[in-house]
Amino acid sequence: MGMLFQNKVIRTILFSVFFLQIGIWVRNYSILLYVIEKTNENPIAVSMISVAEFAPIFLFSFIGGTFADRWKPKKTMIWCDLLSAASIFVVLLTLLFGSWKIIFFATLVSSILSQFSQPSGMKLFKVHVPEEMVQMGMSMYQTLFALFMIIGPILGTYVFQQFGISMAIGIMGVAFILSAVILTLLPPDQEVEKKESKTSIFLEMKDGFSYVWSRQTLTLLGACFAIAGLALGLTQPLTVFLITEQLGLPKEQLQWLMAAFGAGMILGGGVTIGIASKVKPQVLLSLGMGASALGFLIMGLSTEFWLTLTAEFISGLFMPCIHIGINTLILKNTESNFIGRVNGILNPLFMGAMVITMSISGWLKETFSLVLLFEGAAFLFIVGILTMVPLMKKNKMMVNTELQKL
Repeated sequence: MGMLFQNKVIRTILFSVFFLQIGIWVRNYSILLYVIEKTNENPIAVSMISVAEFAPIFLFSFIGGTFADRWKPKKTMIWCDLLSAASIFVVLLTLLFGSWKIIFFATLVSSILSQFSQPSGMKLFKVHVPEEMVQMGMSMYQTLFALFMIIGPILGTYVFQQFGISMAIGIMGVAFILSAVILTLLPPDQEVEKKESKTSIFLEMKDGFSYVWSRQTLTLLGACFAIAGLALGLTQPLTVFLITEQLGLPKEQLQWLMAAFGAGMILGGGVTIGIASKVKPQVLLSLGMGASALGFLIMGLSTEFWLTLTAEFISGLFMPCIHIGINTLILKNTESNFIGRVNGILNPLFMGAMVITMSISGWLKETFSLVLLFEGAAFLFIVGILTMVPLMKKNKMMVNTELQKL
């Protein structure tokens, strides 16, 4: 841990992400509550917030990743934070003198810019962090996200209720600026060697797909990522029915399941930091998928609140293993000049698969039982583990070869 925090890049990125998460969660909940208040709980208006938040992942993730490979990562991240802050203050001025509907613009612009910033952060990990510390660094990164899954909604709701939307927007802008200021402490960007003939952006995109397709590890990882997305999307909208139908409790009890999942993620992130240097990322990923399968299996069958709560905690406890395992495998198996494009291809696979099953989960519930859907999600996680078997065999063969040499 001491060596981890002595690494300037990891330390700086974590502090930057801390302020970025404050801005994002204040944005998400303040805007959500503001739109609910302004539209008298209009479901279409509320759903448009999710569209503004998630649509850019499909539309800009690969484009952002391609440009992240072209541009200098430090400069890209700083400019993205500053432009996010500028857009926030434009929205604040418009709110004071014009229509409230411009509020959607704040979420949309910030979400688009994050598609350029996030792969640049991954690239900095690849360039500046020693390989033996990558998995531990990603564990810290994921634990910070897990922490904000619990305190973020509380923070965003408190800021809006106590100070109103104008102050909330001001806090968002300041948080993005502080993130940009902290990023200036990163080491200078490395000078990229200029190519004799500049390639077009479309050719670089094509090269990105060819790169992923030609590498077995990345192809299998994409399949695993998509399967995990299908499983999570199938169950996420239906968790409330576990409370109301399966357990026969008021819907308000859902908050305890979410709290158990978030607490599990924080604890799991801390445990993963401790074992990160000792466990192979593909084993870590398979462990997370297996625990999630067990958690969903229990949730689907349980008729006791304490048992469902325990299963939710187990799922949260091992969820960091999935994210950390995937990110570590991406970083270890991708050249630095392809990090952005690989990230831009794999992320939409996960989100796209999740949105597909989320959109049909309501219809599936009317057609099949709740138990069958949760057991189906558990089965998908098991299929995801099977996609990792070739990687484990490959790693075992490499170890045996090394031992024979010795």
